[in-house]
Parts: sequence; structure tokens; C-alpha cells
Amino acid sequence: MRIPLSVLDLAPVARGETVGDSIAASVALAQRAEEAGYRRVWYAEHHNMPTIASSATSVLIAHVAAHTGTIRLGAGGVMLPNHSPLTIAEQFGTLASVHPGRIDLGLGRAPGSDQNTMYALRRDPASADRFPQDVLELQGYLTGNSRVPGVQAVPGRGTDVPLYVLGSSMFGAGLAAALGLPYAFASHFAPQMLEPAVAAYRRDFRPSEQLDAPYVIAGVNVLAADSTEEAREMLAATRRRLAVGLFGQGRDLDDDAADLLLSSGAGRHVNSMLTHTAAGTPDEVREQLTAFARLADADELITAHQAPTTEARLRSVTLAAEAMESVPA
Repeated sequence: MRIPLSVLDLAPVARGETVGDSIAASVALAQRAEEAGYRRVWYAEHHNMPTIASSATSVLIAHVAAHTGTIRLGAGGVMLPNHSPLTIAEQFGTLASVHPGRIDLGLGRAPGSDQNTMYALRRDPASADRFPQDVLELQGYLTGNSRVPGVQAVPGRGTDVPLYVLGSSMFGAGLAAALGLPYAFASHFAPQMLEPAVAAYRRDFRPSEQLDAPYVIAGVNVLAADSTEEAREMLAATRRRLAVGLFGQGRDLDDDAADLLLSSGAGRHVNSMLTHTAAGTPDEVREQLTAFARLADADELITAHQAPTTEARLRSVTLAAEAMESVPA
């Protein structure tokens, strides 16, 4: 049995495309992942980012679920401090009721936005401090063991939607271990603490009703292509896109301007974000993903396919799955 592969989809909105185009591409990506044998597709909550269309995560999951048949779908993740636990329990309880056995709920405590957007979300700046308590409250609603007297999640109660703790630091590792939940590490963009966080999670894990042994999902960027040169070109385009998105101050910069950003300091940050990237032909991607799985001590890899076009992302999903078919877990 191969190591399980999954997909993280940010529903990117490319230059010249609409949000509708992006969502149609997400449907196509999930359908391709389902055909290729991936375990799950997750969507990340971000706000006020013109190049990302996954802000209303539960709505996007519902749409994709209606156009797929078997693949698991979920949040990777919902930024729980932006919401009340009851609201998220109702949303994901609804999804689980319509699509039983297919819905995951990954939870993060970052805002997924900037300070002004936090205000627009009516987010309490101290809400992240309540994240552990909010996770437990949400879990209570979904299992039918509400921690708030007289309040039940309808839909939601008894759906037992599986929870996952997302993180890129020791905090998330400690929380996931203490609560006996699976841990998903965001090594596809924040790789610095990957090894110590996973080691701490495995060492301190306490079995729970949901999970009897630690389970690690590690994020990795993938650019699988038919030739090494094509993969290199896609990697260069990805570096430019990240530089403009992070440091372009909202401007729509051409490739030359993006290269200037990369050469002026943004390149170090972008290179750090892309530390764990498998790019190349299927053989090259197999070697890189296998090495990463060992490094991360991962039970499952969640792959972020960073190619600049929908067609290239679909091809990358197919090639990566074929490449890893013979790699044992």
C-alpha cells in the first residue's frame, strides 16, 4: 500500500481569470484527484486576498462535493478564531449529513488575514488564546456531548466529523497530542519547525475516542511535469507569483518586476517557503517525495500543486499519483 496522497487547493485566481473560473478549476482538480486515488482534498480559509477564492470554505466544499462521488473533502483549514464553534459545527454538520463519510474539519488558530481584515471579520484579537477551549467546544457539538448546557448543533450533533489540528509550530503539536487528534503540519509554506514539532507530537500523543495512535499529515509543494525543463519553468513562475503576492503591495507586476523583487530580498523568503518542494519528472518527484516523507515522519502527504495553469495542475496531480503508486507507506 502506497503512502496516502492528498491535495491542498487554495482555489487560485490567476491573472485574467474570474472567481468563477477558479471554482470551476477546483471542481476539475478534485475530480482528477478522485480518479487518481488521492485520499482527500482540503481547502484553506484566507480573506482579503485577490488571488485566493477559498474564503467561504464550507460553501466551496459543498459545491465540490456535489460534483464528486467518493473523495474526502474538508477544510485545511477553518481558522476557528474567526468563527463561533457552534456556527462551524452547524456548517460541517450540514455537510456531513448531505455527504456522510466524506467530510473532514481541519482547524487552525491563525487569522488567515491582516489586521484590517480581522476587524472586518469582527474578530476579537484575543480569540486565538481561546483556541484550545474552542476546539473542545466544537468537538462537543459534533459528538453530541455539548459543553454548553442546553445548546446543541442541529445539524451537527452526532455526526462525529473528524477533527484535525493544523499548525506550523510547537503549539499545534502540543495541542494535537494532548487532545489525541491528527496533526497536519504546514510545511508547504512554513517549514522551519517541521521535525521538532512532529517529534514532540509523536512523543506526547494521548489516545482519544477519535484516534488511538498519532497520525501526521505533512504539506509539500509539487510541480510534476513531463520534463525537467517544464517543471523548472513552473517553479520560476511560482516564485514570481509568491513574490508579487507577498511583497508586491497589491500591484499587478510583470515578470521582470517580479524578478527584481526576488533579487532584492523577497527571494530569500520565497525560497524558505518553498523548502519542501518536489519538482521535476515523475521519477524525480518520486525520489523527492519519498525523501520528504521520511524527513517529515509523515503518515500522509498533502500536496499543494503550484503550477500556474489549471491544465498544468491537473497534469501534476496525475503524474504525482502515478509516480508514488509503487512507493510503500
